[in-house]
This record gives sequence, C-alpha cells and structure tokens, in this order.
Amino acid sequence: MQKVKLNQLCNMQSGGTPSRGKSEYYKGTIPWSKISDLEKSNDGYIYKTEEHISTEGLKSINNRFFKKGTLLLAMYGSVGKTAIAKIDLSTNQAILGINIQDETKLDIRYLRFWFTTIKEQLLNRAVGAALANISLGIVKDLEIPLPPLPTQQKIATILDKADELRQYNKKLIEKYDALTQSLFLEMFGDPVKNEKGWEITTFSKILSKIESGWSPVCENKPRNNNNEWAVLKLGSVSYGTYNSKENKKYEFEVPIAKLDCEVKKGDLLFTRKNTYHMVGTTVFVYDTEPRLLLPDTVFRLIYLKEKANPLFLYYLLNHNKFSAEIQSLASGTSGSMPNISKAKLQSKETILPPVNLQNQFAERAQLIETQKQQAQEALVKSEALFQSLLQRAFKGELN
Repeated sequence: MQKVKLNQLCNMQSGGTPSRGKSEYYKGTIPWSKISDLEKSNDGYIYKTEEHISTEGLKSINNRFFKKGTLLLAMYGSVGKTAIAKIDLSTNQAILGINIQDETKLDIRYLRFWFTTIKEQLLNRAVGAALANISLGIVKDLEIPLPPLPTQQKIATILDKADELRQYNKKLIEKYDALTQSLFLEMFGDPVKNEKGWEITTFSKILSKIESGWSPVCENKPRNNNNEWAVLKLGSVSYGTYNSKENKKYEFEVPIAKLDCEVKKGDLLFTRKNTYHMVGTTVFVYDTEPRLLLPDTVFRLIYLKEKANPLFLYYLLNHNKFSAEIQSLASGTSGSMPNISKAKLQSKETILPPVNLQNQFAERAQLIETQKQQAQEALVKSEALFQSLLQRAFKGELN
C-alpha cells in the first residue's frame, strides 16, 4: 500500500494562549480548546469547550482559528489524543490543528483512526521529563498508508460503527454509576455537609485494621498459569473500579510471612500512594484472579461489620466532595508521589448512618452493580472488536 508523508496531504498549525494577565481576553464567545477538552471527547468529536476567548484574545495569538471539521491532535501531555472539531474554534499551543489539502485524496475520519493506531509510536518519540511532548516536525514527517478514497471511507464507516458500539456501552456504565450515586445521596445526603444529621465519628472507630501490602523486586514476566503470582497494579484501582487486566504479571516466590498480602474477593482497597489526582481512590473487589498480591502502595481496609458495610464505605470514599477531603490528607516531598498515612486516614472524621440503613443501600447498589457488570462485559467485547478492526484496517485487510 502506498505511503505518503502528512505534510504532502495536510496543512498544520498549532494554537496559542492569550495572556492570562488580561481577563478581557477570556470574556468572549469564541470557543477555545485545551487538552482537557480533547480528553473529554470520548466519541472523537468536540462539540463545546470549557473556555471561550474574545476577538482581542484571538488577535493576540495571531488569529489562530480552526474551522469546523479540523482534526485536533494533542502534542503535549496526552500525546496522540485526537478529536474532530464539530464547531469553529481556537486552541492553545498544546494542540495541533490539521486540515486536509485535497479531500479527494484523504478522508478526515480515516486520518483520525490512523492516529489512534500510532499513538504508542508518538508517545515513544515524545520528549520532556515534566510534560511529554512531540514537535510539529515529527508529525509532518509521519507516513500514512493511503488506499483509494472509497476504501478509506469504507474503513472509516466500519470503524465508526464499531466505535459507536463501545461508546454506547461506556455511556451505559456511566448511567449505572450515576444511578448508584443518586441512590447514595437520596439515602445519606451530602457526607460533607451532613444535612441529615448522622453521627460523626472517625475511621479509627470503623476500621479494626489497615493492612499494608508488599511489593517484591522482580522482572516483568508473563505468568503461564494461575499457580504463579501476579502483583496488583495501581492502574487496577485508579478509577473506582477493579480491572484485573491492568495487573502486571510476575513469576516469583512469595515468603510464607507475606501470604496474608493476597487480594481476596470482598476486599476494600485504598490507594495510599499515587498522583494527587488519584491518591485515595478506593475499590471494592467483586472478583479477583488467583494468587494476586497486594502492593505496598495500597491499603486493605478491615472494617467492623457491626458498624459499617463495605459497599457504603466504598461509595462514601469515592463521593466527589468527600474524596477531595481524603486527598487533602496526602503529603510528600518534592519529586515524590503523594502519600496518605494510616494515622491520617484513621483520624479522618466521617458520617456514620445506622448499619441497617447502610445494608439496605448495599442491597440496592448490588442489584445495580449486577447490571453494570453485564455492561462491562459487553464493553470488553466491543473494545476487542474495535481494536481488531482497527489493526486489520491499516494492514489492508478491510479493503
């Protein structure tokens, strides 16, 4: 298949940032996109932006403006993330606007999906210790497989349909999460404001023990069977859900004294060490693969059954306002990851509704969780389908 450099097919220009010292630059109606807008564009399109700038603000960045249909590419931070603008907009300098010179030669949707396949390649070429970034020169020199336009359009349509299916499953999961959060607020109210007047206590009165894990020093090596140990990865507990596929596979011997670090079904796990954005994340383990080891960056919270239900604690600790207070407990020296100590967690105040009410909530939440698990299984399948089609498409197997 013919390959052509992008600079022969596209015009490219980055955006700019008006001076933050001039507030009038940010009081206009011109949509102004940042990396966070790209990160929120789950379906690959941007319909609105968080911030807007004025005509004067746009002039201050040399009128760097992009028409509807422009492909936006993240060059900083979330390197390789793309989205197609569904509105006319401007962007900051971290985003590259890409426009096709001749639309009879290249389809914009095909281009977006191709960028998805080379995201890892772009990340490997990124530089910068604090904030990974790629240059305009790197993007210009990229070579894209270029089948005839009808073939590109066919590929894009197939991938659009597959992507639509996985996005549907993602939104369904989000709806189940929102439903459980709504139920929590209905039954217990805001845990920070405590409008319902629940008893106030500390976690030291709810948790009988906080167990630490153990992280062995070993090589990253796929394990061949379930009799070999694996280590729970922080990515498995980073977003309030347990994801066994994120785990690092290791083969190693575990000392007898460390066998109590095994992750078990029903565990309530708390991320004690992570970035400021993710530290304090908590998960409830509904199921786990055999012989999975708890690392020393994660606590296991052992609760008193006569006082607390684990599902109540899980949703409490992940409630947006309460989790922000939990994250504020973290400390760390410059250059190190924030850490929450056992002592600080134990001394944190919390509401404590009657345990029978917590149990009622848990029963209802479990029913919703069952439906959510089905949606997650469907998402795994639709994600696998999309990735398979994506790889086949750019190998010329969907022609």
